[in-house]
Amino acid sequence: MFRFFENLVDPYTEYAANDTPPQRLLPFLLQYTQPFRGIFVLAALMSIAVASVEVGLIWAMGWVVDLLAQDPQTVWNNYGGVLIALGLFVLILRPLLHVVDVALINNTIMPNLGTLVRFRAHAHVLRQSVGWFENDFAGRIANRIVQTPPATGEVAFQVFDAITFSLAYVVGALVLLGEADPRLMIPLAIWIVLYGLLIRWTVRNVSPASKASSDARSQFTGRIVDSYTNIHSIKMFANHEAELAYGQEAIEHARQTFQREMRLYTVMDMALNVINGLLIVGVVGLALMLWMQGTASAGAVAAATALGLRLNAMTGWIMWATTSLFRELGVIQEGMQTIAQPIALLDAPGAKPLEMTEGRVEIQSLTHHYGRETGGLEAVDLTIQPGEKIGLVGRSGAGKSTLVKLLLRFYDPDGGRIVIDGQDIAHVTQDSLRQHIGMVQQDSALLHRSIRENILYGRPDATEAQMIAAATKAQAHAFIQTLQDSEGRSGYDAHVGERGVKLSGGQRQRIALARVILKDAPILLLDEATSALDSEVEAAIQETLYGMMEGKTVIAIAHRLSTIAQMDRVLVLDQGRIVEAGPHEALLSQGGLYARLWSHQSGGFLGQDTEDDA
Repeated sequence: MFRFFENLVDPYTEYAANDTPPQRLLPFLLQYTQPFRGIFVLAALMSIAVASVEVGLIWAMGWVVDLLAQDPQTVWNNYGGVLIALGLFVLILRPLLHVVDVALINNTIMPNLGTLVRFRAHAHVLRQSVGWFENDFAGRIANRIVQTPPATGEVAFQVFDAITFSLAYVVGALVLLGEADPRLMIPLAIWIVLYGLLIRWTVRNVSPASKASSDARSQFTGRIVDSYTNIHSIKMFANHEAELAYGQEAIEHARQTFQREMRLYTVMDMALNVINGLLIVGVVGLALMLWMQGTASAGAVAAATALGLRLNAMTGWIMWATTSLFRELGVIQEGMQTIAQPIALLDAPGAKPLEMTEGRVEIQSLTHHYGRETGGLEAVDLTIQPGEKIGLVGRSGAGKSTLVKLLLRFYDPDGGRIVIDGQDIAHVTQDSLRQHIGMVQQDSALLHRSIRENILYGRPDATEAQMIAAATKAQAHAFIQTLQDSEGRSGYDAHVGERGVKLSGGQRQRIALARVILKDAPILLLDEATSALDSEVEAAIQETLYGMMEGKTVIAIAHRLSTIAQMDRVLVLDQGRIVEAGPHEALLSQGGLYARLWSHQSGGFLGQDTEDDA
């Protein structure tokens, strides 16, 4: 039975990804819940049916009370069959209706709706550009991805478990009292108006308060994730107290917003008790008065009393369900700030995969300033021939990394274009572009997975032998065989920790090199690829790198100028422009910026006298 209900909706069903999700709450929810619309209708109908049965049982109880005024034998002779049928209905059909109602909510909607939202939200965020991630806390992004799916499930739960049921129940109660005596509808109608006004007041105040509270929790999550991610810096600079105060500030803000939210619930409970007292006194008192006047039967009084007490018991639950509904809607709205953001960096309409033939790279009037007036690149023109090895040098902030990011299309340029083998990279698919480019960065963070998974990330279909060969070329195979993690996994199965923190910088760099060696892309980008290695290992790796470069178009960034002296050409960038270009020896003989940088090096590195590279 469980499997039947659980499989009514596939949360991973094919769907058309929306690059510009709706920015308003209702359209957003309608888009995400589209596969559940039929289930929602069925769940609503079942909830109405269950509520109708409950009201019907109260009516039946009043009918039975009226029968008690007759002789027992007469009752049995005239109504015995009806009483037996009523008992069988309560024993068999009523539980069956409840099972279907509960199974639709608990087994079809709750597990699958949250899964669908979680999967699609994660898929949407993964499609965002690198620049988008650089402008936010990873912790806050993750928090919103984590909070929104259960909030969506809770909204659906409250709608069908409480809201639909209670509306059907109240309508049924009106009908029942109207049949007993239309005058009994008056106190219930007054209570409905007062209750509706209270709900309106609560919702209007709880929704923004809930959103503020959710925002505060996300801010706190972002801060602590930032602290945990940079725990080495915190310990190294002995800034424990300052970091704790930084977190406490966010914790206190979260406490204050939550306090304001909970004050609303206290006011709501006080008002609810007052209007529920009016309901009980009004309905039961009027029913008794009509019975004393002889215009209402004892059964009608019993039914009215049962309804009044039942509604009194339900109102707190309904109110909490309603406020919970709008509180979770506030959480969803907060999550939409992340998962409903449009995808800014898209493949062009009709974009085709990059067809790599030679590896020629042409950079034409390339300009990019990250939305600022300064920094980045300014009108750079450059042609890199197939198989040519280019070295990029310059002070920090000269624009070296910007050029690499634009080549990978992590950003779109403000002006100009990049052409690879005659194809503008803005008009090819991003995935195909990056599949043809291998890159080793100065800080090669690894995935918190096994060594094997990290190396195979460069080429998932590679064989074990190919993976080991790549690790061997990167001078990594020997130390990998000695690794063992806290779970007892060893060698290539050992896990490296978040961002590879369980390994030394040199070990991480060699695994990153192995990954790029295995990928064997025709264009190779090296950003201080050997900076984390000791001299002995670096010497061995340099030979590997020179072997990797054979037949590839290479762009290498280095502060250690000796590492790029053997390049075909060296380009010197300054303030976003190429100011010198040529072989190493020719640039030295010119006595320009490159020659000054070379002469000013200490230990083989450029001086860090300006801002970090943009």
